[in-house]
Amino acid sequence: MERNQLRRQAAYMRKALFDQGDLDDQFIQLEDLQDEANPTFVEEVVNLFYSDSARFIENIELIMHNGPSDFEKLDNIMHQFKGSSSSIGAKKVKKECTQFQECCKAGNFEGCKKALKEVKQEHAALRRKLESYLQVFQILYKKLGHIKRVRS
Repeated sequence: MERNQLRRQAAYMRKALFDQGDLDDQFIQLEDLQDEANPTFVEEVVNLFYSDSARFIENIELIMHNGPSDFEKLDNIMHQFKGSSSSIGAKKVKKECTQFQECCKAGNFEGCKKALKEVKQEHAALRRKLESYLQVFQILYKKLGHIKRVRS
């Protein structure tokens, strides 16, 4: 019974990530690459995304600390962040990265500050949701000994 309950919980959590627009089909492609030989593949990729993105955010904040500055450099860093977001299917984060880039292109420092705040909020919210989902997924995997993806 516990397995079925865990499976339903994982499926519900996964479905919510898609229904709420947090993730897109790229995440499904990541899940498809996970197999019995590497049952933590998705978790590893997500963790790599979060370590890289923390560095991107830190670099952007350092540049912005002294006020309006090098918009081209800010745009380049955010472009990398957006690419990382896209690679895991972080749909809302990617959208906010695009907004930041538009502010850079317009030379709108106040817009960049506001957009960065939104990027960070979406980034943190997705992290909480993905950590919970992946935790349930790993518990389920340990109980079943195999699962490729929890279908919703």
